[in-house]
Amino acid sequence: MYSVSKEISFCYGHRLLGHRGPCRHLHGHSARVLVRLEAECLDAQGMVTDFADIGGFLKEWLQGEIDHNMLLHRDDPVLPLLQAQGERAYPMDTHPTAENIARLIFEAVREAGFPVVEVTLFETGSASASYRP
Repeated sequence: MYSVSKEISFCYGHRLLGHRGPCRHLHGHSARVLVRLEAECLDAQGMVTDFADIGGFLKEWLQGEIDHNMLLHRDDPVLPLLQAQGERAYPMDTHPTAENIARLIFEAVREAGFPVVEVTLFETGSASASYRP
């Protein structure tokens, strides 16, 4: 089995409804995402995938969807206020935790056809969450 990983940095904001601590307030993160791909066989170029291909996809998808965006639960009462002001807001069906954001990225990479096996989101330099099916 062969594996490769690609890491990209991006920024996002969120809050966690019902959280007992400070994460219940709007705040932001300078995050990193690490995407791991695997394949049993290499392609004709001897690669799992070209780093430029996965890197280009990640950069484009992150910038278009969640980079410099406020990720909020669909039921968050501040969501319509932000949208009415023309602010970027990404409604999620789940709470916008690091775990759920990792899964969101995983699913986007998988839908793009890459052989993704795991996504790790580093919310801070010392805290990360991973998703793998």
